[in-house]
Amino acid sequence: MLNPHYLDASLLVFVEITLNRGAPDVFEQFNSAVQKLEEIQECHLVSGDFDYLLKTRVPDMSAYRKLLGETLLRLPGVNDTRTYVVMEEVKQSNRLVIKTR
Repeated sequence: MLNPHYLDASLLVFVEITLNRGAPDVFEQFNSAVQKLEEIQECHLVSGDFDYLLKTRVPDMSAYRKLLGETLLRLPGVNDTRTYVVMEEVKQSNRLVIKTR
């Protein structure tokens, strides 16, 4: 597993995105735009009080402020964001449990 600290990506951030649903194709526009962003590791359309949950890793808070202000807030249809900075990664895994029948 790669160590993000050695790759200048030590700050792990999750971002809630709420879209302005006024445009009929806002979800398609957002999906297309976020696919092009190398900074975004994961993007999930979710149920609940917001529309998307994004995961990103950046060098520091200054880099995140720049990403938020210059990129995320300018994505198509973005109405609101909420940021969650990870203080400690308790568990991280890419493994899938395969159950036998």
